[in-house]
Amino acid sequence: MLAFSCGVILLYRLTTLPPYPWLIALGGGALLFHFRGGHTNRRWPVLVAGVMFGLAWASWSSEHRLAERLPSELEGQRVLVSGYLCDLPAPGNFDSLRFSFCVTGWPGLHAQATDYPLPSVLRLTWYGREGRPLPDHRLKLEVVLKRPHGQLNPEGFRYEDWLFRHGYRATGSVKQVFADPGVVCGAKCRYHAWHWDAANHVKRLFGKAEQYALIASLLMGDRGGLTDEQWQILKATGTIHLVAISGLHLGLVAIGAGLMARRLWLLLPVGTVSEYTGRVVVFLVVVLGCVGYALLAGFTVPTRRALVMVIAGGWYLVKARQQGGWYPWILALMAVLLLDPFAPLDQGFWLSFGAVAVLLLVFSGRVGSTGWLTTLIAAQLAAFFGLWPLLMAFQQTQPLAGLLANLLAIPWVSLVVMPTLFLGSLLVWLSDGVLLPWVSAVFDVVLGTLWWWLEWVGQFRFGHMQPLAMPLGAGLALLALYAIRWHDLKWRLVFGATVLLLAAPASFMGRGEDNEAVPRPEVRILDVGQGLSVVVRAGSRVMVYDTGPEVEGAYSAAESVLIPNLRAMGVATIDLLVLSHGDKDHAGGLAALADAFPVKRVISGEPALISGRTGLPVESCLAARMRWPGLDVAFWRMPGSEEGNDASCVVRLYHPATGRDAILTGDISRRVETRMLGSDGPGWVQDQVLHRIVLAPHHGSKTSSSDDWIKAIGPNQVIYTAGYRHHYGHPHPDVTERYRRQGVGALSTACSGEIRLSFGENGRTSSVLWRSQPFWISSQGLTRSQCKIP
Repeated sequence: MLAFSCGVILLYRLTTLPPYPWLIALGGGALLFHFRGGHTNRRWPVLVAGVMFGLAWASWSSEHRLAERLPSELEGQRVLVSGYLCDLPAPGNFDSLRFSFCVTGWPGLHAQATDYPLPSVLRLTWYGREGRPLPDHRLKLEVVLKRPHGQLNPEGFRYEDWLFRHGYRATGSVKQVFADPGVVCGAKCRYHAWHWDAANHVKRLFGKAEQYALIASLLMGDRGGLTDEQWQILKATGTIHLVAISGLHLGLVAIGAGLMARRLWLLLPVGTVSEYTGRVVVFLVVVLGCVGYALLAGFTVPTRRALVMVIAGGWYLVKARQQGGWYPWILALMAVLLLDPFAPLDQGFWLSFGAVAVLLLVFSGRVGSTGWLTTLIAAQLAAFFGLWPLLMAFQQTQPLAGLLANLLAIPWVSLVVMPTLFLGSLLVWLSDGVLLPWVSAVFDVVLGTLWWWLEWVGQFRFGHMQPLAMPLGAGLALLALYAIRWHDLKWRLVFGATVLLLAAPASFMGRGEDNEAVPRPEVRILDVGQGLSVVVRAGSRVMVYDTGPEVEGAYSAAESVLIPNLRAMGVATIDLLVLSHGDKDHAGGLAALADAFPVKRVISGEPALISGRTGLPVESCLAARMRWPGLDVAFWRMPGSEEGNDASCVVRLYHPATGRDAILTGDISRRVETRMLGSDGPGWVQDQVLHRIVLAPHHGSKTSSSDDWIKAIGPNQVIYTAGYRHHYGHPHPDVTERYRRQGVGALSTACSGEIRLSFGENGRTSSVLWRSQPFWISSQGLTRSQCKIP
């Protein structure tokens, strides 16, 4: 079972999808060797077979998922799709509505011959709805679609991974919505219709309650009503798991159902039911209760995973096995991967099984019992320290506030909130709504108490666990778990205090200002979609040129891309932050960046505007030079330009040892380009260099990159920084044609993902990220392999 699980997990580390028939043949050969080779006592052939079968299962599943493709010629075209809602619609930005859509038909496309099936599940957003709800569960939609695509960087949220994991083979926007009762509704459709109706009924009942968002989250798994402020508090206090229907909630249902069934069993006369039959009945009641709640909560991925774990553990207890507690853990692991071979792509998969593993390490094999308070504290400390290495691996921090917040929040949710919600909902149903006002008031009290506690804890700046090297972090975590196992309170406190001091938060201990040095200068053009962000490193010096786009309350490239990648690079301090100008696609997320890293110096083409946003002292971009290890850095801004795109600060990065340079241009227009080539332009603009790279001004807009400018600077390569099929249409075909006429090679972050330039003794080397990515991104025939610059 463990070998099979490892095989499934291993597949997602590969850049090429292996053919599953060959894997099955290799697994079968290993088993044949085991049984026919006279080595029946040796386990390695069985382990090899398990790994091969796990790889084959995941490979077969992935191949069938990738087989669904949207033809490239349909991207950007208006098409009709019919089907039904696959989940609960959630409100988005700009009065939009986001939902999953299961496709049952493509009206008007039935005659089109394709070599592969069209997508069966779409991720859609309905803009411009003017507050209107969806008219029905079964719909016919006019949509504009595009293939799966997301920003591609070494670290940070990877939308493309998320789409593949959840089976969305196309995304798009909704243009028109029609009810379509003619859609054939099977079992899956009827379930989603029932869940949609149930969610609407809960909203009608409790929609006016003060804590409705939490009620819907805990009862229905509907988290769409949570506000940005609520998400921030949950994140700051490490309590997001409380509103995700997972192991905690299903565990409570299992315990409640099991205790109730066992109580009824004990009321029967002695001998009526045998011990084994009684255990089986209790187990079935637990399973039915958990399945019912899982269905009510939307049967989401974490809910299904928790359901499998509960069933595996319950069955283990029914059979009264004498093996250790790791057996049901491995059984549940295999069962989850058998039912959902894409689970390893989900961070929750690792945290769920990691949390159970940590508790097994601490509590399994212990003799005697401890008090409930001691057990609660020990479990909380174990989960906190034990999951720390996993969070570091995902480039996430561990808020110390979580220790205090969860200490009361978990028992309150377990012993008060969930029983109150279940019992209150039952009373409302039995009384036909008569008791609704009193039940709603009670819900507000118990959930309001929970929220008051989280808000109170969240207002203190406890800091986060200090990020450490993985071996040291894992060692400290094991040390903490070992200390928690000890019965001697004195030694627990000694070891716990030692671990806490060694792993103290940056806010208490201070954080080092030394950046990890690079052997040769490098430039990383991050993929931030329709925007720009560049990281320059020379020795231990770090410069950030622009911070990417930001949509207030919705998305920040600084938080999603720039900050996690800077941390992964070993950056502790930003020596120089250059903001070409103040547009939100170049200077978004400044507050988050300033909170994450000390910034020594800020330069901008619009200093007053940037200073007003951040409160930091900002210098004006003037013609100047500075020397960094291996790099000459020069700045220029058009004289007399004080605001807007034409105030963009232009930066040149020159490597004297090899005579190569790169020019970062911001959003300058043709007017600035003309001045740049004139007498008041920078003296270096027409220098003869061995190789020159230029970032296309204004993302390749038709207002920039004039023929004269391209000829004068003589680039060998141009890089476009734009969003994939963005409505701005960058880069413009006229611009790309100008560069092509001059024989300039071209790259685009929309196609390549992050682009890395490295200057060394042998010249300049460049690399694009997408070619080294896993098979669901880098395989031929998928989005990036067919992505073309206009």
